[in-house]
Amino acid sequence: MKKFLNSLRQKLVFSLSSGNSCIFLGFYKYVYRPSPGSLAFEIDRLSKKYSDFFVLQIGANDGITHDPVHKFIKRDQWNGILLEPQKDVFDKFLRPLYQNQKGIKTIHAALGHHEGEATIFRIGFSTARWATGLTSFNKKVLENAFASGHVARQAKKQGIAIPDAPADWIVEEKVPVITVQGLTNKFKISKIDLLQIDTEGFDYEIIQMFDFGKLRPKAISYENSHLSAEDRDACEELLSTSGYRLMHFGGNTLALSMELI
Repeated sequence: MKKFLNSLRQKLVFSLSSGNSCIFLGFYKYVYRPSPGSLAFEIDRLSKKYSDFFVLQIGANDGITHDPVHKFIKRDQWNGILLEPQKDVFDKFLRPLYQNQKGIKTIHAALGHHEGEATIFRIGFSTARWATGLTSFNKKVLENAFASGHVARQAKKQGIAIPDAPADWIVEEKVPVITVQGLTNKFKISKIDLLQIDTEGFDYEIIQMFDFGKLRPKAISYENSHLSAEDRDACEELLSTSGYRLMHFGGNTLALSMELI
């Protein structure tokens, strides 16, 4: 019963959001208050600070579950571009969620160093949100999720069995890739107020693709929990020396350009 009610609630929230319901928008405009000291509190502050807010989201998944920017995009009518490489997730969730959102473009693609195609790794026996959320360019991220027991726990909650053959656990998928330059040229991006990244271990690679001398995001939010210790330190060093102040929120890091301090 609990599982059924939770599924029903998720479908209701998705429906209210995709339809830009006054109930959904009114809640986040008049009732919702993010907790001080949280990532949401800082994003809320940025959203209220700048008009004509522009977000570039890399790895949007379904656009709503555990998404740190969704409510602000809807509430404050942000402009922006949201990228998601998983075609089934993009077609079923992300595109419908924002199809009525003026100023938001959803793109079925990953961000990469070269235009064309690339291989991502995903769970081979489930399309539930917990499974699609593990999809990564780094196969080790998924292997670690199996080794830690995370996948087994989630599969048990879903009521499905993990296949006996390990070859069926993780599968490959070819996805379209666009570069920062290609994205900038195609959509005439002249500024980024927030670069939001959640790519399951590829976040540092994404940050390195940006030339801050040409296109400098005012803020960068990324997931640090899947980075190696070496990459985590290197990423923080890069951002610090590029004039960003870092704020940590558990598995997430927010880098604020010094002009905002």
